[in-house]
Amino acid sequence: MRAAFACDPAQSRGREFPIEQSLARGPRSAFQRDRDRVVHSIAFRRLRHKTQVFVAPDGDHYRVRLTHSLEVAQIGRVIARALGLDEDLTEALCLAHDIGHPPFGHAGEEALDHALERFGGFDHNAHCLRVLMRLESPYCEHEGLNLTWEMLEGLAKHNGPVGVVPWALAELDAAYPLELTQWGSLESQVAALADDIAYDNHDIDDGLRAGFLELDELLTLDFVADQWRAIERKFPGAPQERRLRELVRSQIGLMVNDLIGETAVRAKGMASAAEVRAAGQATAAFSTGMAENERRLKAFMYARLYHHPQQLHTAERARAVTAELYAAYAQDPALMDAGWQASLPTEEPQRSRHIADFIAGMTDRYAIAAHAKIYGRTPEGLRNV
Repeated sequence: MRAAFACDPAQSRGREFPIEQSLARGPRSAFQRDRDRVVHSIAFRRLRHKTQVFVAPDGDHYRVRLTHSLEVAQIGRVIARALGLDEDLTEALCLAHDIGHPPFGHAGEEALDHALERFGGFDHNAHCLRVLMRLESPYCEHEGLNLTWEMLEGLAKHNGPVGVVPWALAELDAAYPLELTQWGSLESQVAALADDIAYDNHDIDDGLRAGFLELDELLTLDFVADQWRAIERKFPGAPQERRLRELVRSQIGLMVNDLIGETAVRAKGMASAAEVRAAGQATAAFSTGMAENERRLKAFMYARLYHHPQQLHTAERARAVTAELYAAYAQDPALMDAGWQASLPTEEPQRSRHIADFIAGMTDRYAIAAHAKIYGRTPEGLRNV
């Protein structure tokens, strides 16, 4: 049953480019069409070879942006269903939220941001909208995927109302205003927290598997230790690997249930999605205790995994590869793919932003191969698992 504060596809504000009803295919809602357009996009498929935690991992068991996005969508749908939100919009937001990431994750983003310093910088959240609204254009009638207003505003407000608006988002908002100073829908807020739940816990799984994290270190967090002791009591004879995976599932369940309970309390009495947007604060949230635990877990993960010496070493090499690709294409655009060469603007800042668009669309392995083709060598140390 749809809650009063949920987004209703029948009441959608529409799309930037109106669609003739005769072109509608099948009995799908507006938000189901959004989800399908994302899933069928080239940009979404590229996520299978883009960094999540480890750069260009050789092991098949480690997560990449694509598998992470699928896990976020699974968590998001569960929460949306429990709260009476639109599951399709929530799922679509979860699936699309990382599409703006360049190769090598945050290391690649830092390199592009530095390269575009004179031209407004690079922001992966804003680039997500740029990809979906302009760069990914499979349709004859218009640019972009032409997603609903609700989908686009949810992606734009990934972290709440937007204070400092990056150039890419500013251009898109000018063409199709997204009310950036307000909060996003409850579906978008749930999608953002589903992302936190997924990477907080699944990165533990990958970190332990890779040997970058040690269980004894993880158990210095008392709330994690409590779960581990309960698992040991319940499954005393189970293999360690299975108990570790049980720990991850247990943590996810705790966070999901806490989020559902706290959000239901905050949303009580709200009569529309408009009230959620105008609330002046987040409606989807963890309880005070869980929020503090989640902050402590994040701090632990940054200290022990994301900023692990081997990770930092690999990230520095990935930044260098991205920066060298940009420098090469800026000096000699003929090195770019033919289609990107042909559409290269002659004026700045459009020229430099176009080069960054080309690099941002690359997968890790494509970027490594392109770098080797230009510089005659394959960078070493880009794979640490």
